[in-house]
This record gives sequence, structure tokens and C-alpha cells, in this order.
Amino acid sequence: MTHGICNLSVIPGRAENSDKSEQITQLLFGEHFSVIKKEGNWLYIRCAFDQYECYIDAKQCQEISEETFNELNSKEIICSTDLLQLLEDVEKKSYLPIPIGATLPYFDGQTCNLEGYEYNFDGNTSLNHTNETKANIILDSAFVFMNAPYLWGGKSALGIDCSGFTQTVFKIAGLKLLRDAYQQAEQGETINFISESQTGDLAFFDNAEGRIIHVGILIGDGKIIHASGMVRVDKIDHQGIYNEQIGNYSHNLRLIKRIF
Repeated sequence: MTHGICNLSVIPGRAENSDKSEQITQLLFGEHFSVIKKEGNWLYIRCAFDQYECYIDAKQCQEISEETFNELNSKEIICSTDLLQLLEDVEKKSYLPIPIGATLPYFDGQTCNLEGYEYNFDGNTSLNHTNETKANIILDSAFVFMNAPYLWGGKSALGIDCSGFTQTVFKIAGLKLLRDAYQQAEQGETINFISESQTGDLAFFDNAEGRIIHVGILIGDGKIIHASGMVRVDKIDHQGIYNEQIGNYSHNLRLIKRIF
């Protein structure tokens, strides 16, 4: 296999070729990848969307041709925007749950296709938001994730980390972010003062060593939505995120970036 696609709700992407290894990311349904090497029952892959590399179980994916891989690279990404939706396998007459942010390859308004495997889809997609501004799409999508639990490496509403949250929300708006917070911090235009920020700007936070460790989405009115314990809304100022539950600052503001 040289190319593949996620044909499950999510596939865990791991740091090493073991089920016991740390999950560092996930592939959502419909996300495709190239195979760098095969090690036993494991594939070391590069995700097409963000070029992120990880190990996945070879049993948890579907092979696609190089032609399909290249076609998918050139096509507009259409996402499911429902918190959780069902796909119907046309041939098997069975159902597959998919999370918000899942990709619908070759979607024609009713069905999507994974190289011969056809699925009916009767939910909302990113096509429904084409007349909205990027900021409104980001705001609406972000709030769908409210109270989703934090999960290292997660990208779905059943478990998500801070940069998986921002990446998936921006994906729905048609914007590509890299996978990790420190990588996302290198994208876009720097905003010098929080007073100059706009809804949809990304705020980044560092630790005592100055390393970027957290990211969230500014939503205006001195507030931020981010994944910390769960997806939540907190106050933010020039110092950082103020968590009213603990009565103190939880994250130190490092910089603000505008992506669109």
C-alpha cells in the first residue's frame, strides 16, 4: 500500500508502532494519507491535510490508488458539520457514525465515495456555510464542541486537544492549520496587541521555558474558546487566560495570529 484513506469514524495516530504507544493525532473519516513505510502490522504515514506523520494500524484503513490520492489533493474539502452524523453504506445497508469535521470525499449532495464504497449522507456540510464569513463559520463550529472532553491527540467531539480543536474548526471554514500548537504559531500574521484582535484570531500560550504549549480561538468581548480539561470559554487579557473557577490565570499569553 502506498496511499490510503480513513474509512472509520476515527483512527488513532500513534508515536510508535504499538497499541500501547502515545496517541499524537487522529485521522477523521475521509482523511487520506501516503504511506512512508510498513513495519509489521503498522503503517508509518504522512497525512495529506497537514503533512503530519504517525503510525496507524494497517487494519484500520482502506487502500486507495495514486490517482485517487492526487484527485483528493486537488478537490475542495467538504466536511460534515453535525456534532455526530450517520453514513449509510449503500452496499451493506449498515451505518457508520462520523464526527464533526469528517471529510466527505467526492460528495455530490447526497453521497460520498471512497474508491468504490458509496455512502449516503443526509446531514449538514460545510457547503451550507458558503455565504457566511470565515469568522462566523469558525464561531459557529467552535461552539458545537462546547464541553467536549480534553484528549491528548484527539480531533473529535468525543475527545480533543487544543490544537486538534483549532485545526478541525478552521478546516470546516476551509482553512488549513498545521497539527500542533507550536506549528500553528508559525502561520498567519502577528497581531501586536490583544486590543487589535478580531473574532477568529488564534491566541498562543507558552510555559516557563518559553515553549508554545496551548492555543485557542478568540471570540470577542475579551473571551476565548479553547480545549483545557474540556472545550470551554474563559476570559482573556494581555496577561493570558483567566479561569474564574480557580480564580487565577491558567495560561500565559505569548502571541496572537490572524490566519484569514
